[in-house]
Amino acid sequence: MVRERVRFGGGRPVPQATDGEDPVGALLVRTARGDEPAFADLYEQVAPRVYGLCVRVLRDPGQAEEVSQEVLLEVWRRAARYRPDRGTGLVWVLTVAHRRAVDRVRSAQARTDREERAAATAAPESGDEVAEQVTIRMEHQQVRRCLRALTELQREAVTLAYYHGRTYREVAELLAVPLPTVKSRMRDALIRLRDCLAVAR
Repeated sequence: MVRERVRFGGGRPVPQATDGEDPVGALLVRTARGDEPAFADLYEQVAPRVYGLCVRVLRDPGQAEEVSQEVLLEVWRRAARYRPDRGTGLVWVLTVAHRRAVDRVRSAQARTDREERAAATAAPESGDEVAEQVTIRMEHQQVRRCLRALTELQREAVTLAYYHGRTYREVAELLAVPLPTVKSRMRDALIRLRDCLAVAR
């Protein structure tokens, strides 16, 4: 089955800061306090930029989709690490995205190098290489396991928003439910995902 390309491009443009204001930074500060509506607004503003950066680094829409989802979950879980005195909120989010994307490139390159060495020498992988691959697979499995722990309605909303890049309004239209209901589902789902991933660590 052909995988649908994520549509992060449909979000609202990030407002330009004026007179020292940083709207994305303000939303990050509120998100760090557990303000789910603030994260909903943050998602709408930064998701297209996150996906665009990931596509430029990875040059693969499928991988960019996966990494974008991981980045947005990391922003939700670790917003408290943002420090306004060290830069704007958008720069912080894009730094997280760039690091994740580069890590994926390095992981893929390391895997390719190992496979080439293994093919040339028929030697087994070292313990460190095996441990690295196991860690990567476990992280992906944890995200999938936590998604399965959601209710069907929560999983639908999260899948449409994160895997297919839909805005909350588009999710509401696709599921034929009121926008406040979608926001409530997403809020509860994000809390459950955050708690599940925290336990898995």
